[in-house]
Amino acid sequence: MPNRLISESSPYLLQHANNPVDWRPWGEEALAKARAENKPIFLSIGYAACHWCHVMARESFEDEETAALMNENFINIKVDREERPDLDAIYMQATVAMTGSGGWPMSVFLAPDLKPFFAGTYFPPAARDNMPAFKDILAVSARAWREQQKDAARIGDKVTDRIRQALNVTPQTRASFSQDHLNAAASQLLDDYDWSNGGWGSAPKFPQAMAIEFLLRRAAKNKETQNPADSLTLRACFHALRAMARGGMYDIVGGGFSRYSTDVAWRTPHFEKMLYDNALLARAYLHAWQISNDSFFKRIAAETLDFIAREMTHPAGGFYSSLNAESEGQEGKFYVWTLEQIRATLQSDSELFEAAYGITAHGNWEGKTILQRVLDDGALAARFKLDPQTLAATLADCHSRLLSARSQRVRPSTDDKILTSWNGLTLAILAEAARVFSAEAETNASIIPDNTYYIMATRNAEFLLSNLRPNGSLKHSWRDGKTAAASFLEDYAALILGLLELYQTDFNVKWYGAAQELVEEMIARFADPDGGFFDTPADGETLLLRPKDVQDNASPSGNALACEALLLFSEFSGEGKYRERAEAAFSLVVGMAAEYPTSFAGWLSAANLSLEKVKQLAIVSAPSAPEALEFIRFARSAYRPAAVLAASTFPPPPAAPALLQDRPLKDSKTTAYVCEGFVCKNPVTSLAELRGLLQPA
Repeated sequence: MPNRLISESSPYLLQHANNPVDWRPWGEEALAKARAENKPIFLSIGYAACHWCHVMARESFEDEETAALMNENFINIKVDREERPDLDAIYMQATVAMTGSGGWPMSVFLAPDLKPFFAGTYFPPAARDNMPAFKDILAVSARAWREQQKDAARIGDKVTDRIRQALNVTPQTRASFSQDHLNAAASQLLDDYDWSNGGWGSAPKFPQAMAIEFLLRRAAKNKETQNPADSLTLRACFHALRAMARGGMYDIVGGGFSRYSTDVAWRTPHFEKMLYDNALLARAYLHAWQISNDSFFKRIAAETLDFIAREMTHPAGGFYSSLNAESEGQEGKFYVWTLEQIRATLQSDSELFEAAYGITAHGNWEGKTILQRVLDDGALAARFKLDPQTLAATLADCHSRLLSARSQRVRPSTDDKILTSWNGLTLAILAEAARVFSAEAETNASIIPDNTYYIMATRNAEFLLSNLRPNGSLKHSWRDGKTAAASFLEDYAALILGLLELYQTDFNVKWYGAAQELVEEMIARFADPDGGFFDTPADGETLLLRPKDVQDNASPSGNALACEALLLFSEFSGEGKYRERAEAAFSLVVGMAAEYPTSFAGWLSAANLSLEKVKQLAIVSAPSAPEALEFIRFARSAYRPAAVLAASTFPPPPAAPALLQDRPLKDSKTTAYVCEGFVCKNPVTSLAELRGLLQPA
């Protein structure tokens, strides 16, 4: 018989709806029952694509005997961490405080007042590998609550104080970032860089797209992009991006990246695919291509976005959250190959492909092959006596045929809920890719891009502003026509950034107006008078505490996103109050960010923007003026992380950004206005003059 999760919309919760455990969703009904019966809460937090969440479910939550212990002694609550990042942040800090590490599945035992008295992650059904059996954990926790409630309460108070310190950071001083801080952070990243394998850290190894983005922006600021081969910063970025994209972590056949590598060399992925990873990585590859003009980076960016279009897009335009690591109960089964499968699919081209990817009969992972490149194009072309164009075309055709063959397999399940924050990140890269690829395409004779990415971006923006903002109230999650959970800081900030990118792509004031509304709401609902922002709104649910998590994780923290959104909006609006609020928030992390750059890379990118003399470019034109297209195409033709662009026919509509107001045509011609560092240059009417104003000094 289904439990109380059966009425939920989250795919993760629905996966547990038929467990014999009497699961309840987080809510007042469950919490009130715990208080009324003075029963402890067993809180289990995970997500749909989590492999070890599935393992623990099969081993313990589907076991009748284990479920009986849980039902007798606890109020059992299941939470989807992606739906409730606030609860995840609070109780992850508790788990780390109590055990020294964290992860999912997260298993936390709470008093009815929501204070944790014991925590862990995965527990096996029988003791092994120095891990106690889950049934023993249940028995000990139940006994501790019955016989030692005062001790449990004392532990809960102590852990809650630790959580409060970690999740409600207040500035100790009003210090802000300086160039020295950013130089120190960049130097730390280069000192820690793994030149053997690419990237940072040990296994499990994460892609660190935000650190790469910060270094790319830093290189642009220091004008290292003019001679990339001479820049150690860019060499590290390009090396990391190449290492990750050779296969293993990257899906050679279908595009897109897995969440992390289980080894230091990016060979064996944890096969789940997350929307936010692919959005952030596509942005890094796009920018690397703009800087280097290396078509390899362009191809990876495009294939990653094409993967999102093909496998993670709702028919109405929203983007799904993730793809499971498992299919048919086996991790990675959908993605791996045998030699026989390769030969049957590729036939006469198999020899070339086997050489390119080092495919053998015994495979490279559990008797199968995870595709990863072992011979580069030069060596492969020489061995098979092929010119580069023919080689590239042959490999692309092989990938296409393998993708077609793979599509006949049983697919991993999709977590098809749509999250505003992750969609905002994806909207931003799609809007940027739309205009960057459009600027390169000589055939596009319109200011508005004519490509798939622009269509995806506009449909996504429309979807978010309607389905995730019903009756003008922004929500965090949507699935099957139902919204779930209130909104969080990250939802507002990511959507603002996405809308500002989309405005710069088609100059539709609808997007700018929506961003403006969201900025004001974000400040009103989330701002902390002591600096920065809370993650939950002032009018939100009462929790153990109101979290204010400043550390970046797999995606940027809400505060880092909010700072960047405010800085960019300040450039469009001309209102210094938004910049001042962002700069005040920097006090929260300035010391930590320079010392631990991989944990604060989103902040570092925002800080880098705050220290730039941002170029504000406003273009006004007569209707259908061809010069406007030339000006805009040039502005989009290079990597300009410290520039904003607004354009309109003259006169601009009242809802247009202040950047366009009071900017008349000069001599009735298309006119470009460039300002930088609170100083405006003379308006120009020729492309040559505009080139002079935008070229780095």
